[in-house]
Amino acid sequence: MRIDAHQHFWNYNPVRDSWIDDKMEVLKRDFLPQSLKKEFDDCGIDGCVAVQADQSQAETNFLLQLASENTFIKGVVGWADLQAKDIEQQLSRLSGNKRLKGIRHIVQAESIDFMQGEAFRRGISALAYFNLTYDILIFPKHLGSALELVRQFPEQPFVIDHIAKPLIKEQAMSPWKEQIREIAQAPNVYCKVSGLATEADWHTWNPNDIYPYLDIVFEAFGTDRLMFGSDWPVCLLAGNYQTTYELVSHHLESFPQADREKVLGLNAQNFYNLELGTSD
Repeated sequence: MRIDAHQHFWNYNPVRDSWIDDKMEVLKRDFLPQSLKKEFDDCGIDGCVAVQADQSQAETNFLLQLASENTFIKGVVGWADLQAKDIEQQLSRLSGNKRLKGIRHIVQAESIDFMQGEAFRRGISALAYFNLTYDILIFPKHLGSALELVRQFPEQPFVIDHIAKPLIKEQAMSPWKEQIREIAQAPNVYCKVSGLATEADWHTWNPNDIYPYLDIVFEAFGTDRLMFGSDWPVCLLAGNYQTTYELVSHHLESFPQADREKVLGLNAQNFYNLELGTSD
């Protein structure tokens, strides 16, 4: 099955969603499952993992409700306050819903040493008991701190979102290249090939701008620990769903069929422990 391991839903709220600035007019509307399902049908995608975009338990509940109503939403990566003293109680309540597969905090908006905080690490330590993964959303400047985190919790499954957002627009490779290779040596870390075109020039990018970065993560992680994600609807800033999917699927054309199946679905199934039933 083809699984999109990273996309979002929202009912647009200009106050809550203030990160959507005037350059992002295309995102200033509602994005709900019926719109995504049309894209999936066109590209042969069977299901997805819905990922939080707002740091509130209200949104986590919203995503879980959508998953209960749409069987093609195979799992949810929600938000919980990992720094809270009652984090175990939060996770216990949320994990009662089997559709919750993981937790994410928007670390890219935090300081470089945020992941070194005692409260945050205590929250990370609570995830394993509830069989929850953790999505690492960072910029390249956070990779050193992320490396320390994943080494401290070798049994915790982590996945790096958007290949850690390298500076594709500037065509800069280092030190991202060296650091992504280092963190890939930790066997508990996966990586999403997602959010790529939006790190390039939104209007003039072409696949050759991005393939060198894909080459590095494929070399570093191998096909057993990479998973495709669209980052829909954010990907609309730099194209459409089909161009986003084809960027990765075309890169995989020279790979054996078994490897293509891993990156385009099987790895997401395994990492998030998805229960795959019949799509809508």
